Formats: sequence, structure tokens, C-alpha cells
Amino acid sequence: MGTSSNFRENRFDDVTVLMSGHGGAFPYGNTVVVNGSQARLVIDPSLDIDHDPVGADAVMISHAHEDHIAGLKHFACDKYAHHADVDGVRSLQVLLDGYGLTSEELHAVGAQIGEQFALPDGFPEAIGVGEGHVFDLGGASATVIHLPGHTAGHCGVLIEPAGFLYVADIDLTSFGPMYGDVGSSVDDFLTSIERVRTIDARWYGTFHQKGVVEGAAAFRRRLDDYAAVILRREERLLEFLDRPRAIPDIVAHRLVYRPHVELPFVDAVERRTAQLHLDRLVAHDQVITTDGGEFVRR
Repeated sequence: MGTSSNFRENRFDDVTVLMSGHGGAFPYGNTVVVNGSQARLVIDPSLDIDHDPVGADAVMISHAHEDHIAGLKHFACDKYAHHADVDGVRSLQVLLDGYGLTSEELHAVGAQIGEQFALPDGFPEAIGVGEGHVFDLGGASATVIHLPGHTAGHCGVLIEPAGFLYVADIDLTSFGPMYGDVGSSVDDFLTSIERVRTIDARWYGTFHQKGVVEGAAAFRRRLDDYAAVILRREERLLEFLDRPRAIPDIVAHRLVYRPHVELPFVDAVERRTAQLHLDRLVAHDQVITTDGGEFVRR
């Protein structure tokens, strides 16, 4: 395998994780390589990847976000993503439209992504796949597991016989789950968390930060802490809705980011996150909508 100063290689049987030299925090991440006897699959080539270090035969993109396709331009092989997200891999404009930005936000985020990632306009050759798609690599297989919530097409990959489950952006960070896109869903995210909880594996890999957790028990403990962030956000929102509040008030209150964080996409994420939680709480009869379009807890 080739070398790069941008990452270090950690082996887990037939799986090699190219651990980010920047700690794996956004905009960086950890890239997974599955080494079969007949082919190699790369999953989510990150910003740390500045060439094809393995001679990949295929690349699987877990979902259409810029940090997960950051290194894709260095690969000449077939490229895959779930049907629900593949258009965002094929077109950078579609990817940006998926964030639900205002025109002003779109301009700022587009400029930031252009500066950080230097992405092409898209990868129109990307191939859509679905739940259960299997990459047969010779003595090793990689099976696509649809785990929506973060995005509509977000996927994990189960690698056997190594027993390595890549969960992508179910990333176990203390920051918690992100679901601020047009295609995001809190309920789908919770369902996906429960799904990966039931999968026994030897290792669990995340795109950001930690990288690899060994053992199902340790993984599930971290998964519990991660899922609890969603419930804490709802508790904070309910506390704030002690009187009628409009969406801009809730955005300013910040459910996701700390008040000092100033990035061009923050308001869009906060706006979409607030709306998703409000939809859930209204459906569960915990919040009502006033005649003026504001929200207040029951």
C-alpha cells in the first residue's frame, strides 16, 4: 500500500483504516479500505487522501456530503452511493441543494466548500446501489446497509469475514447526531441507531474522530451516549417553549451548536433541526402551534 503523510494505516484483518492525520474532525475523516484477494474497495476517501494509495477497484460513498467525497477525484475506478444520495455525488449543485439553504447561505457555503475541498462539479458516472448490495472482493465481502437519518441515503458497510461494521456518520462523537439536511429525519436516525445496535461485529468504524471501537459492548455503550444527545436536544427545546416561540427564536437559541460558533451553515442546520424536532413533538402532542405560527409546549 502506498504511503502519505496525511494519514496512518491501522489494520483489522482484511480492513485497513487510513486514520486521519488531523484527528478525524470535520472537514477531515477516516477512510476505510477492504482488501480482497481479487479487488480492493475504498469507502469514503477523505480530505486526507491526496492520491489513490491502494490501487482501488471501486469506491463506495456512504452519503453525499463534501467531506465524504473530498478525495474521490483521485480515483479512476467505479464509484457507488445509495440511490437516495447518488445524485448528490453526481452533482455538487444537488449536494448543496440538499442542505436547504437560503440564497445567501448557499453562496457562503458554496464558497467555503470550494475553498476547503476544491471539488469538481460532480461525478456524473457514480452508480446507485441499494440496501444489501454486495461487493465481492475475493475472500472478503462488503455489504451495504441503509442507515438513513443523517441523510436519506446514508449507509454503513458490513465487512466479512473480518467482522468490521463501518457506520460512517453515526460517528459516536460527544457533539451528537447531525440531521440538518432536507432529507434528514430524527425518527429515521433513531431507527438506524437501533439497527446498528443489533449487529454483532468485532470492530465498528466511524468516519470522524474515534475511528474504530473494538467489541459490541463498548460500541453499544458509546451508542447509548450518542443517542441520548437527541433526547437532550428535545428536552432543551421543550424547556425553551415555556411561552410561544417562532422558528427564528429557536434558531437563535441553538439546539445543536454553541453560541460562539459562527459558520455559514449553522443557521440552516439549526433551522432544519428545530423543524424536525418540532414536527416530532407536535405529532406526539407535546407541542402545539399557535394561530400566529409560533410553538409552545402543552
